[in-house]
Amino acid sequence: MIIQAIVFLPLVGALIAGLLGRSIGHRPSEFITTGLLLIAAVLSWFVFIPVAFGDGLVGAVGDGHTAVLKVEVMRWIQVGDMDLRWTLRVDTLTAIMLVVVNTVSALVHLYSIGYMSDDPHRSRFFAYLSLFTFAMLMLVTADNFLQMFFGWEGVGLASYLLIGFWYTKPSATAAAMKAFIVNRVGDFGFALGIFGAFLVLGHIDFDGAFHAADEFATTGLPVIQFLSWNLDAMTVICLLLFMGAMGKSAQFLLHTWLPDAMEGPTPVSALIHAATMVTAGVFMVARLSPLFELSPFALNVVIVIGAITAFFAATVGLVQNDIKRVIAYSTCSQLGYMFVALGAGAYSAGVFHLFTHAFFKALLFLGAGSVIHAMHHEQDMRNMGGLRKKIPITYAMMMIGTLALTGVGIPGTNFGFAGFFSKDSIIESAYAVGGNIGSFAFWLLVIAALFTSFYSWRLVHLTFHGTPREAAHGHAHDDNHAHAHNDNAHDDHGHGHHGSAYDNAHESPNVMLVPLYVLAVGAVLAGVVFYGMFFHDVEHIEHFFAGSIFIDHEIIEAAHHVPTWVKWSATVSMIIGFVAAWYMYIRRPDIPGKLAATNPGLYQFLLNKWYFDELYNTIFVRPALWIGRAIWHGFDDWLVDGKIAEGLGRRVQNVTSWVVKLQSGYLYHYAFAMLIGIAALLTWAIAAGGLI
Repeated sequence: MIIQAIVFLPLVGALIAGLLGRSIGHRPSEFITTGLLLIAAVLSWFVFIPVAFGDGLVGAVGDGHTAVLKVEVMRWIQVGDMDLRWTLRVDTLTAIMLVVVNTVSALVHLYSIGYMSDDPHRSRFFAYLSLFTFAMLMLVTADNFLQMFFGWEGVGLASYLLIGFWYTKPSATAAAMKAFIVNRVGDFGFALGIFGAFLVLGHIDFDGAFHAADEFATTGLPVIQFLSWNLDAMTVICLLLFMGAMGKSAQFLLHTWLPDAMEGPTPVSALIHAATMVTAGVFMVARLSPLFELSPFALNVVIVIGAITAFFAATVGLVQNDIKRVIAYSTCSQLGYMFVALGAGAYSAGVFHLFTHAFFKALLFLGAGSVIHAMHHEQDMRNMGGLRKKIPITYAMMMIGTLALTGVGIPGTNFGFAGFFSKDSIIESAYAVGGNIGSFAFWLLVIAALFTSFYSWRLVHLTFHGTPREAAHGHAHDDNHAHAHNDNAHDDHGHGHHGSAYDNAHESPNVMLVPLYVLAVGAVLAGVVFYGMFFHDVEHIEHFFAGSIFIDHEIIEAAHHVPTWVKWSATVSMIIGFVAAWYMYIRRPDIPGKLAATNPGLYQFLLNKWYFDELYNTIFVRPALWIGRAIWHGFDDWLVDGKIAEGLGRRVQNVTSWVVKLQSGYLYHYAFAMLIGIAALLTWAIAAGGLI
């Protein structure tokens, strides 16, 4: 019953808050949903601890190499020979995700009690949060492709509802639609990949698919004939599946929705970027690692896309001024790191970074929310400064998150924050791949590590150090939860209109700070405590994962024997980024403005996110709107309304106008018509009787 409780308690909370929220009130909705998530989080740790520190998954059935616990919920689909059961699959990979999803979600629920305290629709908000969590749990406990697709689409729906939660704001509704549509592009590829896997492998469940894939080692890889080409079936399937991962995990080319998702409330940003939605793609590739191992070409594509994403997002993060957008591009960049590890075959390293990243990224987002709360919903870092004295606890928590994100640590020792161990393991794995692709990925990741350090410390310096700056750059009210419902929200909160945002800055309440404390512990200890299980020793890794993912002994061994300069490369990059940020924003704060003025083209290129939004708007959005308007005006207005509907109506009107004249209202007209009728009837009767 523990597994069922972990999965379905969030759904119970979502139904109670969503259906009964108006009846029972906001406060009971908050407490019920948060309480159920806290219970699910504690139970998730009960499942995970024996896996990490004990004899393995309790109740699991295996053959010594694999350990899987399956809990059948009900018979789901039965069509012909296909008898599909709704089964909860729990193995080591699932246990890791249960801890990540439920822990972060529970803390986000608790944090939201304080952050959303003024919102008049917070019952609906908590219902959406719990629904989001349930959808993600359905995804990570899936035992077959269809069940995974159900959770996959559920996550997309819940993200749409949460990003557009303040639906009276045009920017929020536009961001929600953008996220939904961009993800549909990836999901289309994901669906085709599922169809292809079922066609080629003959199984919809994972165990059957993996077993069929193993048989290809002796029978040879299948081929798909498309037009005049013979394509490797597993390569096609894996590329289509990865297309879905690119959409959900905001990889290069399908990344444009992620920064705009900041239009949702800050707790939503933390949940999306740390535990749900964006981690779905990483989890899916790790879960299907036995299939991806059959296609070296697909793995190379994963490496290249991941490396480009890590570099691209890091460059954009250098110049962003919205505190949440800086962290959002950081998420995009770190997801690129995870996919490089997956493409390199170091799946455990990719999952390791997913695990550590959840703690410090949730910490950074919730810490940013605390800053926004203190500054009366100001998000532009150019209007901040000197907050270290005003909100010292939030400052300390943000420092811990920054140290974890930038990967502060000493190579070759057990000293380091969470991100240090997982990020370095990925960089070493990329180098171990070798060849042009390995070198390409390695150097892009090292450069991205430098940029990550720079923009992270830039955020800290602009927000917490220096002196308070006047609100001279406009205001970023993207996260003003009063703005959507109160036109006077700015004045109500003593906003910068009166120059009092800094003066009135205050520390957040304990209900918002306690989640930060818990996440800070994970940001400090998650790396050093779990490093051995995820990456240090091959035998230990195999024992820990127990067959839940593919373990490539060769790549892990090679990663541990890279040159010393490779092991220090990320640390040196981190130090260079820190020094550059300190010099430019503390020592010589005039330099950034001069650099931007000296290189306006490069500055605008990065500030406008490589102009991808403008490019897509030109290539896809405008033509689609033009076609839509052409169809609307040409087909619907002219043909359907003008010629068919209105034309038919006019013809009917013309005919009826003549018929109407028969109803004159004069009695002698009707008598005359009756006489004519009688005469005609008599004539017909006489003619029919042969009398004429």
